[in-house]
Amino acid sequence: MTAPRPSTVVIADDSVVVRGLFARWLGESGRFHVVAVAGDGETAIEHTARHHPDIVVLDIDMPGLDGIAALTRLVRQSPGTAVLVTTALTERNAQLALQCMTLGAVDVLPKPDSRSGLTLSLDFRGEFLSKLASIDPARSKSAPADVEPTLAPALVPGSVFDLRPLITIPPRYLVIGASTGGPRAVARVLSDLGDAVHNLTTLIVQHMPPLFTASFADQIAAQIGVPAREPYDGERLARGTVYIAPGGRHLGIDRRLGHIVASISDGPPVRFCRPAVDVLFNEAARHLGSAALGLVMTGMGSDGTEGAASLRRAGAAVIAQDEASSTIWGMPGSVVRARHASAVIPLAGIGPAIRALVGGGQGA
Repeated sequence: MTAPRPSTVVIADDSVVVRGLFARWLGESGRFHVVAVAGDGETAIEHTARHHPDIVVLDIDMPGLDGIAALTRLVRQSPGTAVLVTTALTERNAQLALQCMTLGAVDVLPKPDSRSGLTLSLDFRGEFLSKLASIDPARSKSAPADVEPTLAPALVPGSVFDLRPLITIPPRYLVIGASTGGPRAVARVLSDLGDAVHNLTTLIVQHMPPLFTASFADQIAAQIGVPAREPYDGERLARGTVYIAPGGRHLGIDRRLGHIVASISDGPPVRFCRPAVDVLFNEAARHLGSAALGLVMTGMGSDGTEGAASLRRAGAAVIAQDEASSTIWGMPGSVVRARHASAVIPLAGIGPAIRALVGGGQGA
């Protein structure tokens, strides 16, 4: 059996130490071939045009043409190249990182606070290699990111219309799980909900570190015009509001004094994730039952599969994003393979499908 071709990579970072460290890690893994390194955005663009790499690792803070400006040009000039953005974890950079994902970066990886932390952190090295390994060169070199598939019949077990017999009441709670590629995909779905978003209480677990999730909530609020925030523990959940799991903490659902409230905890990671989709989905199944609608979107790993099973057993439906429109079909693919998906729908069709369900089966 022929070994897969190593993915080609351009590394762009103004630190010589970081460039060397990343290059050494990638070379030692045997799965990547670093074709060039760059200390600024202009050089990164030149190397990308020359080598046509599968992946560019791009730092936000660089002299001259910074990462944001470089990303904009890279996405326009080299649509077949996936861009992983790296940045120090600050409030300003969290906002810039979300802007990068809106512009087309596949993911963002926060760096440790210090150079010694970067050098010595086995967790960071593992996450760095894992994120790069999850990028499929064949997918990144296919259709441009802004080309959406039309609404197609779902793969398992049928089309979106098969959801309607499963739902006895219009869902009142929308619980969403996403990871790599999620911020842009989630924002698209919420925008496509239109007025239906006011009839739902929406809870989202997006795998992100602290600071990033607060910025993500601000971005959602500005984009769709409804309240969006990280909830506090015990906060009574309100219709027409979007709640984002705080980075590094689990978001669940509880029933206290007769009210449905947010549950925020520092429990151990679940499937290596905190926040974890499984925590949110399992508690939604326990306390909401068929009033919930689950949605598993793009992301690597299998977080959400166990929770999707709980939702189905509780009488709730679960939508999985389809493979063609996912940046990475890890999480939704796992749900589909486990046969816990009520329907599998392209990104462009998810919002309209939920609108139809929230409207009691009537189209938008």
